[in-house]
Amino acid sequence: MRKKQNFKWDKISLGVCYYPEHWDKGLWPDDLKRMKENGIGTVRVAEFAWSIFEPEEGVFSFALFDAFLDLVEQEDMKVIFGTPTAIPPVWLTEKYPEVLNCRKDGVLFRHGMRRHFNYNSKTLHRLAARVVRQVAEHYAKRPCIVGWQIDNELNCEINEYYSESDTLAFREYLQEKYGTLDALNEAWGTVFWNQIYSDWNQVFVPRTTINDMTNPHQMLDFTRFISESAIRFCKMQSDILREYVKDGDFITTNGMFGNLDNHKMADTCLDVYTYDSYPNFAYCMKENPKNNRTLNDRKWSKHLAEVRSICPHFGIMEQQSGANGWNTHADAPAPKPGQMMLWAMQSIMHGADYVSFFRWRTATKGTEMYWHGILDYDNGDNRKLREVKKIHERVQAIADIAGAEYVADLGLVRDYDNIFDAQQDVWHRRVADNSEMEIFVASQLQHTPMDTVYMREETDAEELKKYKVLLYPHAEILTEKACHVLEAYVRQGGCLIIGARTGQKDRNGQCVMKQMPGLLSPATQSAVTEFTLIGPDDDAVAMNWNGKEVETGVFNDILATAGTDAKVLAEYSGSYYKGCPALIETKVGDGKILHFGGTFTRNNVRDFLDYTGILEPFAGVVHAPEECEIALREKDNKKYLFVLNFSKNDQGVELCCEMTDLDSGKIEKGAVTLAPYETKVYRFKSE
Repeated sequence: MRKKQNFKWDKISLGVCYYPEHWDKGLWPDDLKRMKENGIGTVRVAEFAWSIFEPEEGVFSFALFDAFLDLVEQEDMKVIFGTPTAIPPVWLTEKYPEVLNCRKDGVLFRHGMRRHFNYNSKTLHRLAARVVRQVAEHYAKRPCIVGWQIDNELNCEINEYYSESDTLAFREYLQEKYGTLDALNEAWGTVFWNQIYSDWNQVFVPRTTINDMTNPHQMLDFTRFISESAIRFCKMQSDILREYVKDGDFITTNGMFGNLDNHKMADTCLDVYTYDSYPNFAYCMKENPKNNRTLNDRKWSKHLAEVRSICPHFGIMEQQSGANGWNTHADAPAPKPGQMMLWAMQSIMHGADYVSFFRWRTATKGTEMYWHGILDYDNGDNRKLREVKKIHERVQAIADIAGAEYVADLGLVRDYDNIFDAQQDVWHRRVADNSEMEIFVASQLQHTPMDTVYMREETDAEELKKYKVLLYPHAEILTEKACHVLEAYVRQGGCLIIGARTGQKDRNGQCVMKQMPGLLSPATQSAVTEFTLIGPDDDAVAMNWNGKEVETGVFNDILATAGTDAKVLAEYSGSYYKGCPALIETKVGDGKILHFGGTFTRNNVRDFLDYTGILEPFAGVVHAPEECEIALREKDNKKYLFVLNFSKNDQGVELCCEMTDLDSGKIEKGAVTLAPYETKVYRFKSE
């Protein structure tokens, strides 16, 4: 089972990101006073301040942050202190260019942006460890500090590393994993296209090739290596911090980014996990704001479900408070009245017990001067600050919800092997990305809350049994351990749904020479006899399920039963495989497995939810239109219902039983109208 979370907030509270090094010291006292007056009790600082602490190599200065923390303590406020390793200073990168990352063709990324370094430089590790130790030793005992943030957004901006240091570290990683070149050659299939290695010095990180084609098995290992490198860099810092932090103070970092096993990082390095939430990215100019497939800003609930799978009671280190944009791109509009509250409640609904806004005041210089904060350049009180105060008032009313569990009967199953494989295998990505988004959209529109559930080495059937239904859409890579756990989950009464292309590959990403669903076949008692992509000129193919035509998506596996317990539920109703099985159900112990030959759409997912009996679990509690998201958090036999209107129009909601509005304290039942972007939190009256 997953590691127990080491830290939880006991009350929901608000914070803000602040950069004292950016502002005249004369502004500090008024800034802190105004924060406190508007309900902000915690500030995050210092994650980009390496050159402030170490202006010259080996010369350390703490005066600026000493003075700032003195003021924080006078105001009785709290601090989350960042290790300042996110941007190594220019004296370091000029003297030690080996710390720089580079493009795949070897061109170095020079100083002037952020994340321009590589994780595997021994020089960087040495110098980063030194500044982290100096900062921790000097500040950790300060009474205002309650937590530490490691670095900033590991693997943000760039999550591929091609430096010489990375090649050397990659060889070490592969030697430890495979032991011999023969084993490496077998795992990577190097007999294909004459790639066989006869010396470890011939092995590099991926390099530029014709049409940028890659060895998919090398790329899979390279992605795993990047993840391990980032985790090692994070753990180096957390190990140092643990020598100094006070009892009760937590260690975190802010994610969630690609090519990174965030679950392993949280388990091995952190006490609690925090996320940076910017829902207005959905309205960026480069995207179509009318694209209903992504539900616009409501799509961030999918990300928050992912965060919850890493850490059930997480924090938001950066919650959007203004328009987004750098000087190189200015994409997202400003939040409309009510949207700051909406997005903060979206985070809290999904498990956030701490919400910190980015940032206090918009920068007047630099790349992020269009990445707006609560206050604008003029520093005056404004609509956004007034909304922060309203959010504070709401948070006070619901503060005791901290620690409450998000309630879901449906679990979307994921794992890092398949995530990493789909990133570089376009066939896999075509089905996986589309199906996962459509499953999420269906769960939202049908008001069926969903958790994201990760299959890991530590996962067991006991951890899975709380879900009535698990949907594992396209697990091309399957392991024996995962299959045993899934079968045990089903035997104790669970329902597992799998889709097309399940079980096609082994852990090296090589296709196995057996019929799909591969290792899961003994449990499903089904087999794939043929398969095809639905081409752009092909007619859509449906399946006939109990007399109803149901979509089968963009890829079809033609199925066959392979055991006495397997039962055909639906057949394809079109194309050359008309009449062939499209959906097979197999009883396994007290549960069942549904093997679906297609990919998932919002429409067929609704049919699956209905068939398995978990559609709209709150139908007897609340009736809400599709424009609203609803969810339940539960603690100590108390149930809290969240209703969020993501629409720019009024929406009518029907409460089917008496509930207490936690804002007003009034009992409500029956028709309730939510204004544009309005949110409600209710406690069940009987509790």
